[in-house]
Amino acid sequence: MRLAVTLVAGLALALPLAALPTGATHTVQAATTSQAEDERLYVVTFAGPGTAGYRGPLTRSAYRARLTGHQNAALSAVDAPAPVYRWTTALSGAAVELAPSQAARLAGQARVASVGENQVRRLTTTAAAPSSTVAPRSGRGGRGVVVGVVDTGVWPESPVFADSPALGPTPRGPGFAGTCRPGEDWSVRTCNAKLVAASWFVKGYGESSIAADEPLSARDVRGHGTQLASIAVGNAEVDVALPGLRTTFSGVAPEARLAAYKACWSAPDPDDDGCATADLVAAVDRATRDGVDVLSLGLGDAAGTDAVDRALLGAAESGIVVVAAAGNDGDREFAGHDSPWITTVGGLRRSTRTGAVEVSGARLRGAMTSRTPVRARIVIGHDVPAPGSGATAASVCRPGSLDAARVADRIVVCRRGLIGRVEKSAAVARAGGVGMVLMNTRAGSVAQDVHSVPTVHLNLGAARSLRRRLADLDHPRVTLRPDRAPAPRLRVATWSSAGDPGAILVKPDLVAPATGVLAASPPTAGRPWALASGTSAASAWTSGAAAVLLARRDWSEAAVRSALVGTASPLPGSVLRTGAGAPTLRRALRARLAHEVPNGAYRAWLVGARDDVNAPSLLARGSTTLTRRVTNLDRRTGTWTVSVAGIERYPVSVSPASLTLRPGQSAIYRVTVGEGSLVGGLDDGAIVWSGDRGDVVRVPLAITR
Repeated sequence: MRLAVTLVAGLALALPLAALPTGATHTVQAATTSQAEDERLYVVTFAGPGTAGYRGPLTRSAYRARLTGHQNAALSAVDAPAPVYRWTTALSGAAVELAPSQAARLAGQARVASVGENQVRRLTTTAAAPSSTVAPRSGRGGRGVVVGVVDTGVWPESPVFADSPALGPTPRGPGFAGTCRPGEDWSVRTCNAKLVAASWFVKGYGESSIAADEPLSARDVRGHGTQLASIAVGNAEVDVALPGLRTTFSGVAPEARLAAYKACWSAPDPDDDGCATADLVAAVDRATRDGVDVLSLGLGDAAGTDAVDRALLGAAESGIVVVAAAGNDGDREFAGHDSPWITTVGGLRRSTRTGAVEVSGARLRGAMTSRTPVRARIVIGHDVPAPGSGATAASVCRPGSLDAARVADRIVVCRRGLIGRVEKSAAVARAGGVGMVLMNTRAGSVAQDVHSVPTVHLNLGAARSLRRRLADLDHPRVTLRPDRAPAPRLRVATWSSAGDPGAILVKPDLVAPATGVLAASPPTAGRPWALASGTSAASAWTSGAAAVLLARRDWSEAAVRSALVGTASPLPGSVLRTGAGAPTLRRALRARLAHEVPNGAYRAWLVGARDDVNAPSLLARGSTTLTRRVTNLDRRTGTWTVSVAGIERYPVSVSPASLTLRPGQSAIYRVTVGEGSLVGGLDDGAIVWSGDRGDVVRVPLAITR
């Protein structure tokens, strides 16, 4: 029985001092640092693996006691107080309040790998993402797998998280140790056979920093965690009934189970929302100790290899497939999570679903989710304020600002801005309106949302044209009419972060659906569904795909990543933006040839031995020779022949030209890049292994200066 986790925002293992193993002591002394120094929360990581990555002769409990003793000695040497968190599974570390001088002294100790200030990171969503086709989904997969989502928590009452006979036997046993932690508006009975574990971590973010409506429990009020959990493992054949949109829903791995870990919090000021480093590390440590198999992180990455990356290394060493979002910074920042133990996922944009406002013989095109046309008189929000409300509030359709007597049975024109887009259509619906035209007031994208009434979102040019036409008409009627669903057209979203040409590995590894992905949401505004966008949605999709693979194939974490990367469908554009392309789960399930990673290779990479990690991609700096090892995962002997695709300005050869491998047998191949002329800074393509049973494995290759 396999287990899986979607890490979308952090998990935690905290060992209080009272729970330390016998013989492990921590001397707490008065600080000798200057009282003028402000104490801050620091995240300390120690050299060497946690229990998850330990391969020595000691028992796990004995090794944990040794780690705790080393931590105590190091912290005592700088007169540190008791840790806020202590970690021994995914990594050896602690979160502790220190003065800067104490932190500097601690960082100088031989057994300390890093000391960094606790920071708050943003989740990788994008409210301004272009829209995409909302397609009904149904399916199977993931039985026996537990997917843990680390994010803003979960809304457990959603039908996508209800008990289902399709789940099969409950995965309660030696492989999974997750529990349901009680909290505000949450009891141990809140969990069920689908939601098998839930916990929450706030010591790094701080209870005093959270918003008033944010419960101290695993309950999600923001929606991000619920959306990602549903994308990954939401139940199949759940009816979706929205204005103008009726379909059914399914997560990627609907037969998998969910473990929710809340480590991301909302603040009184939304600009301060995010996930604290200490809570994230604690979350990863707990997920690893619980026994999850897939970990998907839906937030941005700090520069370099920090404590979160080291915790994710420990997760990978324990066999967890680690999945993370590349980021939504476009060309402003390189893709995050550039370590080889992380499957880094960029954002895939699908073709836009559109509609039009038909008025006075003109069709003004915009984004439209609803499939139901509406014809009615149209009013401008500015002109129909409710008694006691101002024209400015009515122009942006604030809740309660519209006069129901003049809005009933009409389409309302609302300006974009000041409040959320879906809040505007909810205000129109409450006032009795039957449709909305959302108008941009400046240059920018249009978005496809789950609205309370059929809505067309117009860009600035179309909005200006509509205003001119309405000014010339008395009591105008308009029609909001959806276009036919466009043929799917896939491309990388412009805001999806590209990989660094100066790095060691090709990142992102692949790209997955990231715009307008139908997802469950907390019904805080009366809408139990949303359209999720951002590379966090892509990472959730990929973590669900990994769960499906684990349920069907007894593969290592490296083999799962290799199968997803090697069987992806290539896309137009640079390999450093597309990675291997879009994952194709059907082909990944039939993969036979994989790039396995030997024990210890990730940790060796961490300390500088970066030629032995056997990644399923290649990045060459000019002329060089790179080596990879492939393994036959099939039960039958197979033969594969090689070719080179896409490289235009460098001669590339592969030796040997063919491989015949028995089941489980491995072989080395070498890729030699000769002298060439690099125009534009990048030449890219793929090494293609074609099997004798029709299977194909593509190994992305980027050649940079």
